[in-house]
Amino acid sequence: MMSSLGLNLPNLITLGRLLLVPLTIWLILSDRYGTAFAVFVLAGLSDGLDGFIAKRFDRRTRLGALLDPIADKALLVSVFLALGAAGQIPVWLVILVVFRDVMIVGGFLLLLAMGMSVPRLSDPLYISKLNTLVQIAVVAFELARLGLGADAGPVRQLLIILAAATTVASGSSYLVRWARILSRSEEAL
Repeated sequence: MMSSLGLNLPNLITLGRLLLVPLTIWLILSDRYGTAFAVFVLAGLSDGLDGFIAKRFDRRTRLGALLDPIADKALLVSVFLALGAAGQIPVWLVILVVFRDVMIVGGFLLLLAMGMSVPRLSDPLYISKLNTLVQIAVVAFELARLGLGADAGPVRQLLIILAAATTVASGSSYLVRWARILSRSEEAL
């Protein structure tokens, strides 16, 4: 039964990471930043572990290819929303991060609905990989800083600026990607 659903060990680890999302949000909203940081790190380690097992032991599945980026985005966007709601990161940055992700998924679904050949969401652009890394750094820094009760200093401001810049660059790159796909389909008509 499990193999017909694609529920192998890497996919179960990914589902476990998805289940950490509500816990992490609750911890942040309860001002338990140190524990939220530990759970966030655990989620990151589980992401690496499920990928390693899937590749090393040839346990990749279509379900895993869909679940993994969903779990990653659910965690990262939820933590941004929770930190924004707790007043720990600027609301404008939260809006930017959420808007970019909604735009990417919306563009993907729109092209799919139009019957066009679209790149897989699991094949992100280089700038998006960099953006994700910077967003993770913002979250990890804030959770660790808040958990330790440390001052933000200039590192926080630098990370916020980098997150905003890479989020805009990544979102713009996807707009260009969607425009190219649309223009090719219009030329075919």
